[in-house]
Amino acid sequence: MNVPSNLKYTKDHEWIKVEGDIATIGVTDFAQSELGDIVYVEVETVGDTMDKEEVFGTVEAVKTVSDLFLPLSGEIIEFNDSLESEPEKVNTDAYGEGWMIKIKISNPDEIAELLDDAAYKALIG
Repeated sequence: MNVPSNLKYTKDHEWIKVEGDIATIGVTDFAQSELGDIVYVEVETVGDTMDKEEVFGTVEAVKTVSDLFLPLSGEIIEFNDSLESEPEKVNTDAYGEGWMIKIKISNPDEIAELLDDAAYKALIG
């Protein structure tokens, strides 16, 4: 299972790449493998300022629909539009072309609450 060491993680199986006050967010390799073939990603919260753990969208796979939870408080500033026509990018490149949103972080203290790669690997066994 691919768990890059330069990212942060949540117990909800999302990854976070923090660059200054901007965070790029997606679902982990583990999450996409558990979901199966992803057929649709819906995010209608661009422009919204939301709190940590609020639902910012959904991901639909052949066998299930899962909510996506915001790992950090902030304003959703971008959605990966390519996922509208190619949602399978989440399966094929979870940490690259399969990213979902970018946010402007409003509470940097929350970053310390995220899991590092070792803690996430322990979580998924």
